[in-house]
Amino acid sequence: MVIMDKGRTCSRKKEQQDYTHLQELTDNIPYILMVLLGSLILLVGLDLKLVGIVLSVSYVIYGTLGAFWIIWFVCPYCNFYGTRSCPCGYGQFAVSFRSKQREEDFKGKFRKHIPVIVPLWIVPVIGGIVSLLFDLSVIVLVLMVLFILDSYIILPLVSKKYGCAHCPQKDTCPWMKVR
Repeated sequence: MVIMDKGRTCSRKKEQQDYTHLQELTDNIPYILMVLLGSLILLVGLDLKLVGIVLSVSYVIYGTLGAFWIIWFVCPYCNFYGTRSCPCGYGQFAVSFRSKQREEDFKGKFRKHIPVIVPLWIVPVIGGIVSLLFDLSVIVLVLMVLFILDSYIILPLVSKKYGCAHCPQKDTCPWMKVR
């Protein structure tokens, strides 16, 4: 399924893989589901009240901005900035926002900026637990189980076995080093 472009190589002389839009979407589906499920937990957990609506919408905005944060602050330092060799496709978008930066700084920038999106994994769990403590809702419980399965099992598995596993820069990526 991976399309090889044998004409391009990176500085490490490894072949780069070009990803189709469908492959990029596949890599992003677990993240998108995490954001949507997290939003639903906040919305349903607060009984569709104004505060729940505000938190739910804010969470979706935060999830969207989190992706753009990575595109803005990490992608320009990636060796695959502006290419079709990024499994998630962010490198292509980064070209529209920032110019290419020093690739030697990628590891440090990645480590510095990835914590910005970590609350996406935590906020719905806290919100769901609080909601369940006040009112044991089957719907919130099911959403929590789905969220935990997606964000803590499926998303890391897809990253490790698909996106990150095929990323040409995985050898210098701090995310892959801890896996």
